[in-house]
Amino acid sequence: MLIVGAFSGQPEAIAWARDNLQNRYGPVALESPCFDFTETHYYDAPMGQRLRLQLLGFRQLIDSAALAAVKLATHQAEQEYARRHQAAGGRIVRPLNLDPGYLSLGKWVLATTKDQAHRVYLGEGVFAEVTLRYEHGDYVPWPWTYPNYRRDDYRAFFRAARAVYARLLRGGD
Repeated sequence: MLIVGAFSGQPEAIAWARDNLQNRYGPVALESPCFDFTETHYYDAPMGQRLRLQLLGFRQLIDSAALAAVKLATHQAEQEYARRHQAAGGRIVRPLNLDPGYLSLGKWVLATTKDQAHRVYLGEGVFAEVTLRYEHGDYVPWPWTYPNYRRDDYRAFFRAARAVYARLLRGGD
């Protein structure tokens, strides 16, 4: 199941991302609330403050081999929104960040352009990281899991997404 984290300090950017992603990947099957992103100030300079992240899970399932292509497409969407934002007089350099990944019954895999020892190269500058693993009824973080994905509220979303994904695998809506 494709899940994309739409990350911004501007609610209109997250709404635009949702519409753009639905045009590419079909209807959203479930969405999280907009979580406050308070774990790091790494993104403050390019993105501003009071950042929020909403997770969007899509009804149309993807092949895991498509993850690199999805990451490249979401990067293009980020750039498109940034051009529109700046043309309208916006001053934020990076008003939107889209982090795609896929959920399986056993794991949450995140796509990234940042290499690390625990990441696998997919091609075209994209790496994959198993960010959470499913054990004993919950998604469990690894030592390298980003702090926000360790949070109980995020992991509750992934448990709910797993139930929707299992239903979709069985052919249900």
